[in-house]
Amino acid sequence: MNKYLQHFNPARSNTQPKRRVTAMSHTDTLKLTATQTALDRAAALLAEGQTVAFPTETVYGLGADARSGPAVARIYAAKGRPAFNPLITHLPDADMAKRHVAWTDTADELAAAFWPGPLTLVLPLRPGHGIASLVTAGLDTLAVRVPAHPTARKLLSTFGGPLAAPSANLSGRISATAASHVLKDLNGRIAAVIDDGPCPVGLESTILGLNGEQVTLLRPGGVSREDIETVLGRPLQDRDHSDVLTAPGQMQSHYAPSAAVRLNASSARDGEVLLGFGQMGCDFNLSTDADLAEAAANLFEFLHQVDRTGRPIAIAPIPATGLGVAINDRLRRAAAPRHL
Repeated sequence: MNKYLQHFNPARSNTQPKRRVTAMSHTDTLKLTATQTALDRAAALLAEGQTVAFPTETVYGLGADARSGPAVARIYAAKGRPAFNPLITHLPDADMAKRHVAWTDTADELAAAFWPGPLTLVLPLRPGHGIASLVTAGLDTLAVRVPAHPTARKLLSTFGGPLAAPSANLSGRISATAASHVLKDLNGRIAAVIDDGPCPVGLESTILGLNGEQVTLLRPGGVSREDIETVLGRPLQDRDHSDVLTAPGQMQSHYAPSAAVRLNASSARDGEVLLGFGQMGCDFNLSTDADLAEAAANLFEFLHQVDRTGRPIAIAPIPATGLGVAINDRLRRAAAPRHL
């Protein structure tokens, strides 16, 4: 069994709300469940050019038809997202990805190892790709991913097309790993959210840029560098941080709580709330067992919780190995100076 699917329980007893979506107002975001009837409703909204938030194994995504410029524009409007920041396109399988990007043997190797799962590949667009230019922010490449979450897969299959889907939160803020996080930021700004519980991975996907035989790590995430290098049999290239944005999640200030963040803290200063790791005294602990997978799954939920205290946030050191690389990447961006 794919390791990104093993934590899901397909047996659910949900019912679909009966209310119809009309003009958007503060209270009009429709809350759907993960039943097929509800997914049919969500797919119909997407076909009408609306935005729908849905769970993946990484975080909740805010989806819109990637072939429709007006639909994708609704993502940017809802999130307040800069138009120069490209989006990931979610697809039901690699065959659909090949319709939109120039596929390579290396892409085949990586997809066989990690799809469905938390890995995104950035590849050149094919002629006649049909993807709205807003998705790529005007670039000649497209970021594609096949998610592992059963509800995301059912939605993509029901919709039958590519969905552009960044994280379902206001731009630059903490990513959503539960439907309640989505509604906190976007209630009334999007058509619907599909609630299917918390996201098991809890970190966004790893993003790789593929240029011929060269593979560049554009963003660390839910698949570790070590696992990718083992499959490829060679080291990944590192992104030149002076380059223009080529994939999501590369902005300096991102995933940010409202309060100031201090990293590598062994204890809290006066007035701070301490987010710990391992055996230590703290207010919240990402993993008392120092388990990086558990810390990754808890990261955004705990950032939401500590942010609600209204106090400055101190965060304990996280080892920079395996998933710790991606966790530290998110924490550095959360702590970066804000340019508002």
